[in-house]
Amino acid sequence: MTQLISANIPAGYLNIMGYVDQSEVNGPGCRAVVWVQGCLRECPGCFNPASWSFENNQLISVEELAEKILSNPHNEGVTFSGGEPFWQAATLAELAKKLKASGLSVMSFSGFTLEELQSQKAPSGSKELLEQLDILIDGPYLESLAINCPDSPVSSRNQKVRVFNRDFQDKITWASDQIEIHILKDGSRIVTGYRGHMDLSQ
Repeated sequence: MTQLISANIPAGYLNIMGYVDQSEVNGPGCRAVVWVQGCLRECPGCFNPASWSFENNQLISVEELAEKILSNPHNEGVTFSGGEPFWQAATLAELAKKLKASGLSVMSFSGFTLEELQSQKAPSGSKELLEQLDILIDGPYLESLAINCPDSPVSSRNQKVRVFNRDFQDKITWASDQIEIHILKDGSRIVTGYRGHMDLSQ
């Protein structure tokens, strides 16, 4: 299945749905956010249903994306969202290594549980990406368990915050009901946050 999903993505490239700089609702501090394209779950109530398709959307090389993230001095870290980041785990791990070498932190959301990502059935490259993460939010979004609480960093009660880097133990301060609107130079908008839907219309 992994080979089928990544068959149309050139080596060293990511298939992404969107990107934004300087987000403060997708992890600790000021962060770049990369939404990858493709997810098999199709969870009811999903915030980004446009990310489900595995068709190529925006192909971008690891080198170009790393340069883009690092060019903004306000970005303290990067967050991988989606879609399902772990279907492109190996390439995201390459990107994460470059960013961590420059002092940025790395966080990811995943519909997989940590146990699934550590199992033999995990998508290719999962181990390598897990090794680069400072924080993982794991577990699928379950609409029946939705929280939407100003004190919760997760969006449904089954999800867990996994802090792999102790430096971030006391920095889990973002909340599940925060929304952020970015207006881009071309006038398009990105609405992000747990209650937000991405709007990439031109």
